[in-house]
Amino acid sequence: MTTKQQIRVTVNGTPYVREVEARLTLADFLRHELHLGGTHVGCEHGICGACTILIDGRSARSCLTLAVQADGASITTVEGLRNRETGHLHPIQQSFVDAHGLQCGFCTPGFMMTTLELLNENPSPSDDEIKEALGGNLCRCTGYQGILDSVRLAASRLRTAQDA
Repeated sequence: MTTKQQIRVTVNGTPYVREVEARLTLADFLRHELHLGGTHVGCEHGICGACTILIDGRSARSCLTLAVQADGASITTVEGLRNRETGHLHPIQQSFVDAHGLQCGFCTPGFMMTTLELLNENPSPSDDEIKEALGGNLCRCTGYQGILDSVRLAASRLRTAQDA
């Protein structure tokens, strides 16, 4: 017997009410129910970080979180970073492009969401703090230097935007 439960979530500023199976992961809910393909599913064990999203401002592995656990929450995915009005990339997204922080791009949404949490909490992180924050995200392509450069650049751009 399949058990369904109603959930209410706000994803990237848009409220949703859906009936979901109790065992549906949040990653599958975002990808298949809401058609937000930016949240990637890699290891499905919470190790790689590709599925990282923010739930109420805190990073979470959406492959390990059930959709019903997010009931009442505000969720931010990588799609929520882009400016809806102008279509411009968020400074974190643009920094990953400009500083060559991605190669194949599979891990990139998870790195960006982890970076967003880090920079919301610490606008001027040291290299060690960046490495510590990103320690739960894995990349098989870039060698990490471009990712580190991207986070530094994003931090600088966000501080400049706040000072303006």
